[in-house]
Amino acid sequence: MTTVRVSLDQGVGRLVLDRPHALNALDLGMIRELAEPLAAWASDASVRRVVVTSSSPKAFCAGGDIRAIREHAVNGESGLVRQYFAEEYALNQLIAEYPKEYVAVIDGYALGGGLGISVHGSERIVTEHAVAAMPETAIGFFPDIGASFFLSRLQGELGTYLGLTGARLSGSDVVAAGLATRFVPRARLADATSALTSGVDSDSVWGTYTEEVPALALPLERIDAVFSGHDVVGVLGRIEEEPGDWAGAARTALAACSPTSLAVTLRLLREGAGSDLATCLARELDLATRLTATADFIEGVRAALVDKDRSPAWKPQNAADVAQDTIEALFRPCDT
Repeated sequence: MTTVRVSLDQGVGRLVLDRPHALNALDLGMIRELAEPLAAWASDASVRRVVVTSSSPKAFCAGGDIRAIREHAVNGESGLVRQYFAEEYALNQLIAEYPKEYVAVIDGYALGGGLGISVHGSERIVTEHAVAAMPETAIGFFPDIGASFFLSRLQGELGTYLGLTGARLSGSDVVAAGLATRFVPRARLADATSALTSGVDSDSVWGTYTEEVPALALPLERIDAVFSGHDVVGVLGRIEEEPGDWAGAARTALAACSPTSLAVTLRLLREGAGSDLATCLARELDLATRLTATADFIEGVRAALVDKDRSPAWKPQNAADVAQDTIEALFRPCDT
């Protein structure tokens, strides 16, 4: 069954994500349906732009097909797990290095893997209905798809805050944070997309349809103070003393996350700050291979997506009890 509609006209390749019943969650088939035309168009001189949109009114792409990954993990099929992530991350790298203009149009959810097929591109358009987040720590995983590269390069500790808490950014805040490049109101999105897919010069499209956005509606100085350093226990201690609604929401989010995932994510972001994208993705591939075999990943996906009781039993339950040896073992390169 085809889950990506592919077309090419007037020098513009168009990819329409078309798995609406799953909010365009990326399974391996969908990843391959994206990678094949992109690879072909990269060396096709007649193609000068690629535009990626969604057929779903709710989502651009709500992430990876994590339930399928859990099933492979439960069955001990680590090779299939690694194959999935290897092909997904190769797609992310392809987009990041793409020699043509790559425009992702986000009008709805872009979570996890949805950012992987958008944020690495040259242009990311969002509307007031866009929602961007990396919510993986809540399911016993970590922000992957190159997030250790792009989150670590956001202003101050904003990326650390987003990666640890899974906080969602909406509308113009996605642009203000640096995860998107253009804001187009939904009322004008169809016309803007039509112009892009008909081959109109992109500068003309931006000048006609995009709007400026206000500054990010978050207390960045306080986020920097709370989310600095290399110690998750320290972060959790500082957020307990922090006033304000934003801090209350962060406390609630962090309390629901896997303590092991929080420790893994903080280290990953710190290492990502000094690495190029290819190195980040290679590190994330080894980490994903190991972490999906852990009890917290199996339990986290069960609680969020299988039984949906939202009551995961993390082991250990407290960040102070996460052993450094455990983290070192997870970060050890895989023998492949």
